[in-house]
Amino acid sequence: MSTKAATPWGEATVLEELRVPQRAGDRRFETIVQLLDDGKGGELVRFAYSTGGTARRGPVTLRSRDLERLHAQLATRPRLAGALGLDGP
Repeated sequence: MSTKAATPWGEATVLEELRVPQRAGDRRFETIVQLLDDGKGGELVRFAYSTGGTARRGPVTLRSRDLERLHAQLATRPRLAGALGLDGP
């Protein structure tokens, strides 16, 4: 994955990303969690939500079942899991 992302600290490269589909009534959206490389030797973790494919900033709310899906997807994104401190027991 080599998508660029704008951050308050400058442009970054998306290293890993996962999306957790969510629903509230008839509304469908998803939470996005990204591991970013800031190009200066640092890593950033970004949380966002998406409606209609457009990433938006703002509060991100996850129900317990959404957290279970997030955790399951982290098994396939080891660097992102490590950055969140969820890579081991």
